[in-house]
Formats: sequence, C-alpha cells, structure tokens
Amino acid sequence: MKYLNLNKASYIAGVFALIASVVTAAAMAGHHGEGENKQAKKDIVETAIDANNFTTLLAAVKQAGLVDALKGDGPYTLFAPTDEAFAKIPQSQLQALLNDKKMLTSVLTYHVVADNVPSSDVVKLKQAKTLQGQSISINASNGVKVDNANVIMTDIVASNGVIHVIDEVIMPN
Repeated sequence: MKYLNLNKASYIAGVFALIASVVTAAAMAGHHGEGENKQAKKDIVETAIDANNFTTLLAAVKQAGLVDALKGDGPYTLFAPTDEAFAKIPQSQLQALLNDKKMLTSVLTYHVVADNVPSSDVVKLKQAKTLQGQSISINASNGVKVDNANVIMTDIVASNGVIHVIDEVIMPN
C-alpha cells in the first residue's frame, strides 16, 4: 500500500480525488443511453472513487470517519468538491482542517443533504438543510450556485443517492 507514508494532507487530497473520479465516472455512465434507466450498483463512496477527481475529499471523509455513513442506505445528495477545489485552500489551512476532526466532520457533513435531490429539484430550491445542521443557499439565477460554489456537473447517480460536483469547498458558519 503506497499511501501508508503520506502525510494527512496528501491522504485527504487522495480521498477527495477519489470522490471526484467516482463522480466523473458516474456522470459519464449516466449518459450512455440504455444505462440511464438501470439502478446504480455502487454507493456514493464507490462512485466517487471511480471518478478519480475526489482524492482529497475521499481522504478527508476517511480521516473524519465518515466512510461508513456515506456508504449507508441514504438517500444522500453529496455536493462534492473536486481536487482542484481543495487546492484553492492554502496548504496551512487545509492541514489545520485535516488535523481538527470535529471541524473536518462539520465541513464535510455541510456538503451532504439527507435526501436524493436531483438537479431538476435543486434548481427549484433556495436552500437545503445539510447533515451538519445548517442550510446551504442555492441560487439558480445564473447557472447553479451552492453557497459560493458553482455546480459544474450534476446527477451522478449512486445506489444510495446522487452526487453534484462543485468547484469550491463550502464552509458552514
């Protein structure tokens, strides 16, 4: 296992890249005609892993001990920041976040809604309550924004919910 010697930030970056990969793969799988009507067989975590653009997110999810939760029955909607989104956070701040399990859990659960909310419903909402407890704001007047993040890919279907890809890490108050 080549990841054993990585520091926490690298590990988290890897997990987030994994989630991004899953999201991309799921999105691509959903656009092949006959596959669209089939039930997804992989959960949100497995889907994110396959996408190869969520390494940091997946590492953070593992660091926070949330893997089993996201593999649960759901349904969940994950607003998944890409590895590029995490790269926008200064390294020292990202490292501090990864070292603070309580804060990391708060930030990660702020990206999850306890419901299956496809893009056709997201655009009708002004806000959505997250697992963290606070609500994210949603603005569909010019593209779709969740708090300060742009939704850049939608409706990556998993067996226990859906993933929408965002270009920023959103932070609770």
